[in-house]
Amino acid sequence: MIEGIITKGVGGNYYVDIGNKIIECRARGLFRLQNIKPLVGDICLIRITEEDENSGYIEEIKERTNEIKRPPVANAQQLLIIFAVKNPQPSFLLLDKLLIAAELNNLKPVICFNKADLAEEGQKEYIQNTFKNTGYKIIFTSKYNEDSLQELKSILKDKLNVFSGPSGVGKSSIMNAVQPDFYLQTGEISEKLKRGKHTTRHVEIFKLSFGGYAVDTPGFSSFELEGIDEYALKNYYPEIVKYDEGCKFLDCIHYKEPDCAIKEAVNNNLISKVRYDSYIKLLEQIKSNKLY
Repeated sequence: MIEGIITKGVGGNYYVDIGNKIIECRARGLFRLQNIKPLVGDICLIRITEEDENSGYIEEIKERTNEIKRPPVANAQQLLIIFAVKNPQPSFLLLDKLLIAAELNNLKPVICFNKADLAEEGQKEYIQNTFKNTGYKIIFTSKYNEDSLQELKSILKDKLNVFSGPSGVGKSSIMNAVQPDFYLQTGEISEKLKRGKHTTRHVEIFKLSFGGYAVDTPGFSSFELEGIDEYALKNYYPEIVKYDEGCKFLDCIHYKEPDCAIKEAVNNNLISKVRYDSYIKLLEQIKSNKLY
């Protein structure tokens, strides 16, 4: 049998990259009986048919290191969270949700602000300041700036990367700029609504000529947190973890408690108020959901 990686699944057919070519495969009925659905990103063993050297069957799926529900992809290593500098304006609340999702799925997050050529004076500094003391990698990209594309290539190299973020931020465009033979369909921003049209039809891995894979995902504008309670949320904000030892109460959730070191850190400009406000919004959302 031959080892490969599933790059696309359409209508029960799975396309497996075995290194030198793509083999179109069907999955054995055994997987259905075991309630296992092959996913893009799965490392598998296939058997090529005697009748056609370009088709085969998936015989075994290797154990997954992780599994993302949305988009459905296995074994991803890095999450490229892509927002536009403007058009559409970035939602820092949604960005924080995606950073938490990366942590929950054991993915290394990289924050990419695209359309950097549209940035106004001081805007990049404002963004950098928003994520101070978090340790997150932040890059600014533009399909018109070759240096930014080279930086992005070095980050993507030899990893299975998921591109995520809301519609209209240029995920498909920046992937085309990184490697033109992606030939991904790119959408235009609706001038009336300033929202992106959904241009990606299915989840598919694209092989990078410089090493690794990338997964372009359908754009979306909402993301709900699952399985995080009000006491655990603070653990997903690195800058809060960094400064919360000074709180009066050990179980302080940095909300309405007195002598809170986090609120003091915000006042002293050690933690971004934008991030703290997002934390409070998510905290209130979690607390309100407990009522239902």
